[in-house]
Amino acid sequence: MERILVIGAAGQIGSELVTALRKVHGSDNVIASDIRDVPDDLKDGPTALLDVMDDKRLIHFVIRHKVTQIYHLAAVLSGNAERLPMQAWHINMQSMMNVLDLAREVEELKKVFWPSSIAVFGPTTPMNDTPQLTVMEPTTVYGISKLAGERWCEYFYNRYNVDVRSIRYPGLISYKTEAGGGTTDYAVEIYYEALKQKKYECFLKENTYLPMMFMDDAIDATIALMESPAEKLSTRSAYNVGGISFSPKEIAEEIKLHIPDFEINYKPDFRQAIADSWPQSINDSLAQHDWGLKTKFNLKRMTNVMLEEVGKKLK
Repeated sequence: MERILVIGAAGQIGSELVTALRKVHGSDNVIASDIRDVPDDLKDGPTALLDVMDDKRLIHFVIRHKVTQIYHLAAVLSGNAERLPMQAWHINMQSMMNVLDLAREVEELKKVFWPSSIAVFGPTTPMNDTPQLTVMEPTTVYGISKLAGERWCEYFYNRYNVDVRSIRYPGLISYKTEAGGGTTDYAVEIYYEALKQKKYECFLKENTYLPMMFMDDAIDATIALMESPAEKLSTRSAYNVGGISFSPKEIAEEIKLHIPDFEINYKPDFRQAIADSWPQSINDSLAQHDWGLKTKFNLKRMTNVMLEEVGKKLK
């Protein structure tokens, strides 16, 4: 029986991943932890206030609760990281090292999931159909920390046989948790503003293409990777996952099919330079081959769900 700890359970990914994991492993076997109180809908199972930066408390917690898997999701995201680069580097890297060291030391802890990002790529990376192995010269502190993290994952696997697994997430879109400081957050904000005000001011240019993924697909991919037999995995840095690519203009046009008087204007800020350094589309054939990556949502289907569910939240 697995005993799973999700660190960063109150965040965008964690809040939905906990629910999905509890359906697979049972509510009592998935601990939702965060540095702040988790949402009420995650209190159907065990919860904990836990600071991943406190390595001594972390190891005692893992041993006491007989944790066999950790999903380490706590991080400072791209937009916020640029405002506080040294703090973001410290939090993102030290928290990861705490978890990897823990996995090396605690025999009962069998698997670790750590999320990477398309932020590991940079302006010298091929922008279209970005391959699994390619030039990686990130220009943001978030991307630098993720690239360093990928190398540490592979090192801990090769040196200490730590079963660590990772995905390079594209921009993630969810109606359950609002945006949290990322460069792709416009693709969440736009649905809220379309329903609340019928207008949106976008911080990216209209034809800025970025890879995105609806959260349901991201959660399914994460669990599929973690449930795959170790011998099927050919990389321990991180797997490319592509999802769907679109621009602010295209998502606005899709919204107008539902809200004809919706208006969008563009006022690019510092996040435009970040977006310009990232790929426009991703080749994820290795993930498809190794552990059967599949996605269900295109832009049309995602927009239908987002407008319906965000509309319910705003009533």
